[in-house]
Amino acid sequence: MLSFSSPPAAEESTYRLVSALFLRLLAIIYFIAFYSMTSQVVGLVGSDGILPVAPWLQQLLIELDWQAFVFFPSLLWFESSDLFLRIVAWSGCVFALGLLLNFLPRLNLILLFVFYLTLVTGGQTFMNFQWDGLLLEAGFLAIFLRPDSRVLIFLFRWLLFRLRFMSGISKLVMGDPSWLGMTALIFYFETQPLPHVGAWYFHNLPQNLLIAATVLVLIVEIIVPFMMFLPRRYRLVAAWVTLLFQLLIVLSSNHNWFNLLTIALILFLFDDQALSRILPRGLINWLQNGWKPRLGSPLSRSAHGFHGLLAGVLIGAGVLSIYRMAVNDRLAEPVNVGLDVLQAWHIVNAYHVFPTMTTRQIELKVEGSWDGVTWHAYRFRYRPDDPAVPPGIVLPHHPRLDWMMWFVPFSPRFLHWFDSFLIALMDNSQDVTALLQDNPFAQQAPNYLRVHAWRYEFTGYDEKAQTGHWWKRQYLGLFAPLPGKRRMNQTGD
Repeated sequence: MLSFSSPPAAEESTYRLVSALFLRLLAIIYFIAFYSMTSQVVGLVGSDGILPVAPWLQQLLIELDWQAFVFFPSLLWFESSDLFLRIVAWSGCVFALGLLLNFLPRLNLILLFVFYLTLVTGGQTFMNFQWDGLLLEAGFLAIFLRPDSRVLIFLFRWLLFRLRFMSGISKLVMGDPSWLGMTALIFYFETQPLPHVGAWYFHNLPQNLLIAATVLVLIVEIIVPFMMFLPRRYRLVAAWVTLLFQLLIVLSSNHNWFNLLTIALILFLFDDQALSRILPRGLINWLQNGWKPRLGSPLSRSAHGFHGLLAGVLIGAGVLSIYRMAVNDRLAEPVNVGLDVLQAWHIVNAYHVFPTMTTRQIELKVEGSWDGVTWHAYRFRYRPDDPAVPPGIVLPHHPRLDWMMWFVPFSPRFLHWFDSFLIALMDNSQDVTALLQDNPFAQQAPNYLRVHAWRYEFTGYDEKAQTGHWWKRQYLGLFAPLPGKRRMNQTGD
């Protein structure tokens, strides 16, 4: 059983086991992230994809000149073919396996950061997610990880603190009525981007319990993170509370590998003594012997100095990013530019997980036709569809197209890529249709498209017992806020 008492004064906490386990978990997460993209990257941003990366980069160069290389860092500036996109994704898998096997770990960490940054930048809106930034920020710190460097251990705790604290205060700063009214979890499980079957059970909990849970979420995200910097016994409490919170999210949500990465960061709230009491002995021996990271000789004075300088920059930038988000305003221009550059390279990110809560689950159903009379539906792999089919478990995979479809009904700023998606369907792009469950127009492209909007709601226990349905849905009509050409095509006129 884990004790929350402080270790004896003569026994200094060590972090070799913590560091070894973290690097192994980071390797697994990197592998998942890269492998998930191997089947998607060309359809999303390839030459016949939804948002082709090559012309986008050319336009950036025209608009920004040399600054484009600074604010949009990517190897794709040198080569952006479909083959190279695939090479980047598969190479990341290879580098992740190298890190997992402890082969040239430092080199693999550098390559993993550079190659994933390449995908994130080139992925445009499809990879503009906080977990992508978090993976890069954690991966950047891991390049310098030394279990004997208290500065690096602190920086990992600082990263976890910012992730949790900024996610909490953003819910209040944004002024969302469901968070301010403590009703957010009444809606969350049903209206999240990709709910799985566990969300149905959480959604059907008593509303008073969901309101209490909303209050608890804010406490866990705003108050508990400060315990991460307190003496050991309080830090361990923060670790277990945060870990339990992440496991509950996994049980109720398809958030790819985001929660696994957060759990990996929680390791730095523990120490070797704490981990050795909860990990299986075989795993400990594996990590301590053949799997311990080869991180070089003891820290030199110059290494201490570099770590101190790194900490000064990252902590200062982190504080400023928290302030900029909290006041919802920009700082002095030189400071803003510096923060923008760090965020462009994902060395320091702003985090705001679900700061506003959507209260409706709107599903868009795309149909095509050759004659404007008979229509056939395109089906997405993971989005809610048949009410009788339970919402599937997708994690740790991250289906980018399915995820992005959730945003389209709620904000016009997502229509640019959705219109490009519809154009790709009318062109019958094989790379794009490969992202779908099936293509009813595999032999001949459609002449017309239309998009229907449906509202989906979870059933309750009684209704599910009667109908066997997990969802109930209401038809809302044709989805019309599209450019003229698409509007004409979707109505079939």
